[in-house]
Amino acid sequence: MPEPLKNIYSAEFIHSFCKIINKIDKQFNSKKFTACIFDNEWKNRELKGRMRHIAETLHTHLPKDYSKAITILKKASQKHNGFEYMFLPDYVELYGLDKYQESILALEHFTTYSSSEFAVRPFIQKYNKKMMSQMMKWAKSDNLHHRRLASEGCRPRLPWAMGLPEFKKDPTPVIKILEKLKNDDSEYVRRSVANNLNDIAKDHPKLVIQIAKDWKGLNDNTDWVVKHGCRTLLKQGNPKIMSLFGFTKPNHISIDKFKIQKSVNLGDKLEFSFDIYTPKKKLGKLRIEYAVDFMKKNGKLSRKVFKISESVFPENNKSVKKHHSFKFITTRKYYTGIHGLAIIINGHELASGKFKVRD
Repeated sequence: MPEPLKNIYSAEFIHSFCKIINKIDKQFNSKKFTACIFDNEWKNRELKGRMRHIAETLHTHLPKDYSKAITILKKASQKHNGFEYMFLPDYVELYGLDKYQESILALEHFTTYSSSEFAVRPFIQKYNKKMMSQMMKWAKSDNLHHRRLASEGCRPRLPWAMGLPEFKKDPTPVIKILEKLKNDDSEYVRRSVANNLNDIAKDHPKLVIQIAKDWKGLNDNTDWVVKHGCRTLLKQGNPKIMSLFGFTKPNHISIDKFKIQKSVNLGDKLEFSFDIYTPKKKLGKLRIEYAVDFMKKNGKLSRKVFKISESVFPENNKSVKKHHSFKFITTRKYYTGIHGLAIIINGHELASGKFKVRD
């Protein structure tokens, strides 16, 4: 089993951070701070819980004056960088919501060294128009981390973060940010734009389809953004998106020799294979996927689609052999029982079967 990500907050990490703070604030009591961090509940906290706990503990050990505390943390943040320091913008989210100007400058600073994508969202909710104006300023910044925050911070469905229901309902203000960043020089920024677009597609597919039509063909950068931003629509087999990317109905395709294991144990791999055939000279442009219908705790099935390959195939047949892992992971809980597996070509299910997951 891989080391849980939450364990990045080790005793060594906290000790190193304390040394940084002590050089800036001589009054900081490292011993008491460390004892409060590793309390009786520490082992039960997951990653975000530990981030929040560190931020809250900092609040009890730094000067009570918000400005003084932020000055110390801003100086400390320049010594190290990485996502593990996201408890610094979390401090701003917790204690600076009523101090708009100072907090925005702090979030702008911290995002350069970690990311303020979570912490900025309560500010968007409280100061919506004001914040979206600020996000546009960040979108025009020379700093790629600021530009990325402009997109990532206003994603309607950012994982692990509070939702932004106003943008789920009407993403117009978000689209203005994405328009500015769709051809950004940085792939880091463009990937965020694509992820934001994919979020919007879940609530407003027609809008994203129109954006895809408008952006596609502008240049290689926007073509990549459109394709990645439409990945949910592609997995859904949306006819307009499939057509936009040149995936026609697979009327000339058949699936032969579809084989699937009858059962798989939790922690093992499920093997399956199939042949794709056409009576024509070539298979042509195909998007080959498979879907697993996972058994849920309530006994119902929930489908998830996985891409196998996507290409123009000059031959008239292709053999595919794959496996799907049921290895234990933190992002999905597996349940025993009857599952389903389907083969999907260009958004159309052409073969399916069932298998049993055993403990």
